[in-house]
This record gives sequence, C-alpha cells and structure tokens, in this order.
Amino acid sequence: MNGLPKSIFFTTALALLLLKAVNSLSAEPNLLKQPSQSPLINFRIVIHSGAAADPEDKTGLAALTSALISKGGTEKSSYDEIIEALFPMAASVDIQIDKEMTVFHGTTHRENLDAYYDILRSMLLEPGLREDDFQRLKDEAINFLRTTLRSDNEEELAKELLYQKIYVGHPYGNHNVGSVSALKRITLEDITKFYEKHYTNENITIGIAGGYPKNFPEKIKEDFSRLPEGRPEAVILTRPKTASKLRISIVKKDTRGTHIVLGFPINVTRGSPDWSALKLVQSYFGQHRSSKSHLFQRIRGVRGMNYGDYAYIEYFPRGMFRTQPEPNLARRQQIFHIWVRPVEQRNGMFGLRIALYELDKLVREGLSEKDFTSTRQFLSKYVNLLTQTESTYLGYALDSQFYEIGEFNSFLKNELSRLTVGKVNDVIRRHLRANNLNVVVITKDAKGFLRSLRSGKPSSIEYVSPKPQSILAEDKVIGSYPLDLGSIEIIPVNSIFE
Repeated sequence: MNGLPKSIFFTTALALLLLKAVNSLSAEPNLLKQPSQSPLINFRIVIHSGAAADPEDKTGLAALTSALISKGGTEKSSYDEIIEALFPMAASVDIQIDKEMTVFHGTTHRENLDAYYDILRSMLLEPGLREDDFQRLKDEAINFLRTTLRSDNEEELAKELLYQKIYVGHPYGNHNVGSVSALKRITLEDITKFYEKHYTNENITIGIAGGYPKNFPEKIKEDFSRLPEGRPEAVILTRPKTASKLRISIVKKDTRGTHIVLGFPINVTRGSPDWSALKLVQSYFGQHRSSKSHLFQRIRGVRGMNYGDYAYIEYFPRGMFRTQPEPNLARRQQIFHIWVRPVEQRNGMFGLRIALYELDKLVREGLSEKDFTSTRQFLSKYVNLLTQTESTYLGYALDSQFYEIGEFNSFLKNELSRLTVGKVNDVIRRHLRANNLNVVVITKDAKGFLRSLRSGKPSSIEYVSPKPQSILAEDKVIGSYPLDLGSIEIIPVNSIFE
C-alpha cells in the first residue's frame, strides 16, 4: 500500500466509490413511474426551466426553444415526416411552457409504444434545429402575440397583462411567449445555447404512466442519460412590489364589453401551510366554472351582468376554454386574482366596484360555518375530478414533487379535514385584501372609464328586467363603494407585448 496507513487507504477508496456513485446518480434523469393495466401509455417530460430563465433582452427564448424541439423535426426526420408518422397512431407530442416548467406530453397505445417513443426520444435528444423551422416558428410566436392573444382574445389578454403589471422588473414579468421585439432579436445560435444549458439530465424529470413493459423505464433512463450533466443555476425570485392603492391599467380596444381582472401577489404556494385553507376560500368565493360560487351568484346569478365570475390562487391560463386547470404550471410565487367576464360597457364601473365590494366583504366577514362546511365537502370530492385521467394524475404527481408534498388527492383531503372555520377566516385576514392591488380593464371607451374613475361619482347599473327591492338597495351601497385610487394609465392595445 506504498507505506500508507490502512485507514487512509480504505478512507480514500471509500471516497472514490462514493464519488463514483454520486457521478453515476447525477448522470441519470429523475424518473417518476406510475404503472397500471391501461393499454394507454402517458408521457410527461418536464424540463425544470421556463420563461423565468429568459434573458432580459430575449424573452420568449425558452418557449421558442421548446417549440423548435417539438415542431421543428429531428436530425433524421422533418416535422412533416413526424406528423405523417404520428397520424396513424392518433397521437401527438404537445408542449406547455410556463415560468419554471417546460413540459412535453403525449399519449399512445401500447401497440405503438416503440414507434411513438422513438419519435419523442429523438425530438428531445436529437433535435434538428434547422434555420427554416426556426424562422417559421418565430413567425408563429409573433402572430400569436399580435393576433391570437392581442386581437382575438381580450379575456386572456387582460389576465396576462395583469401578471405583467404585478411582476414588473421580475423574472415572471413577461409573457411566456415573450415580446415581438425580443423574439426578433433571438437567433438560432441563442436556441442552441439555451438547449445545451437547460436540457440536461439533472434538469429533467420524466413521468410515465400506463401499461408499459416492465423494463421500459430502464430504457428511458439509459437513453436520457445521454443528455449532458449539470443543472443551470436557479433563477432568483425577488418579492414583487406591492401596488400603492388601486393601480389601474385601462386598455383601449374596440370591443363590445368591458373586461375586468384584478389581483395581487400572495406569499402562498401549494407547499405552504396556509394553502389548503386559501384553496377552500377560493373555491367558496370563485370556483372556476361553478354557478354555486359566491361571486357567480352575486354578479351573474341575481344580477345577470355577465357569463361568469371567478377567483384563483394559482396561475390558470386558457380558462375560457377549460373547465379544470392543467397540471405542470407549478410556480414558486403566485397571485390571488378575480376574473370578471365581460360586462356591458354601461355597467363597467359597477362591475369593478362589485368585485372590490365582495372581496372587501369577504375579508371583513369571512366564511360562515355553513359555507365552510359545504365548501369543504365539495372540494373533498372535486379533487378527484382534477386527477381522473392517468395523464392528469401523472401531472399532479410531478407537481407534488416540485412542491414537496404528498400524493395530491390524499394531501388535500387530509389538509381539508384538519381545517376549522376559525383557521380559514384567519388565513383570509392574513393573505387577502381589497386595497393596494392591480386592476386591468379593457374597454372601447378608455377615456370615459378614466373620467368615471376620477369623478368619484357613484356607479349605477342598468337592468333589462326588474329586480327585487333588496337588490336595488344593495346596488346603491355597491355603487358608492369608495375607490382608493392610485396610479391610472391608458394603454393602446397595439403596444402590448411589442
């Protein structure tokens, strides 16, 4: 042993073995397996980087990279050839980009597993990264911002602009797809560098569920171990600045109704002790697409002002197209926000006031024992609908890893069972408020809305059919609800996301 003491030799040997083991582990991607007897195989491949990792001057880089990987072909096959191969399988590879997650997901029948997986594997490990595909997808991204979102979808536009206003100067402060000017600056070399830095075996989690062969996960692990080692530094998140009074952004756009969203950042995520209580409050106050929720009843139910009114404690994009949230939108920071779907232009100011009035009332009065009990019963059953497919169940399992909580259904049910109405109302008082928040309004008559705000005059509501005297009396109280105004701006719609 070259004169070395045995203890030093064995300690050194043990250290080398441990180092070898660590290197071996680090060379393998994280794999989440959920085997079943289903003939369908579900994949969810999570890259733990997203729009928050975009350079300040090239926002949209993460989204464009994922688009080029999934819609740009591989080293061996063009995108048209991939679509042709997937068509007889009745399958696809879809992507979802958010601030801290990029997800590639799809489902195939076990009879097509080998062929489907070969395409999926090649997309992520052997992307083509061709110039013509890059230019095509860049144009698609710009068209999405200017046409699909800005011109054709005022409701999503309002919600995304609210996030931008809350997170000014923050890694969450840009749309996931970026801005037009930033997209124009991105080059194919930028895409290549982002891929090499973020698509690594320590920055990926692969989820698979269904009736796959027993040894199939080992094949996945072996294949994806080819990715380079390492993990990019975590994006540092500062606390967003609190709005002073009501910070209102009015977007001038030729639209029939008035669109209203309002909100503020909360220091609560799914892994926080107060999350289950706040989730119950959100469900009572503004459960998505529920006619039983409080906001829906007070604004649409008894007044018939619009189609629906909802509240959220987590990011929920594409809400007008979905009845339930999508998984794999996990974030380290969230906001509370209210979505008032379009009201008639003449009732726009009243729409803003009633949302603030009901929020203020919730903060002051909290939930009754009856409302608490019925909402807890509802939510304990509703959670099963969120994970009713193997794909969504897999998605929630991946999110549970992110938030470091247990299996989602059991976690929420157990947390709900321990709540009391007193604890819930305490959480309301500590986390919610009806002042010092951001408001986004989209309306045709931006100047008229601005004048109404600054006038301080009470707001009225016009009905097409008679209402009970009790509602008319309450309308007068709501119409006079004080607005503690801070900054107000008018934004031309064509300037957003440019």
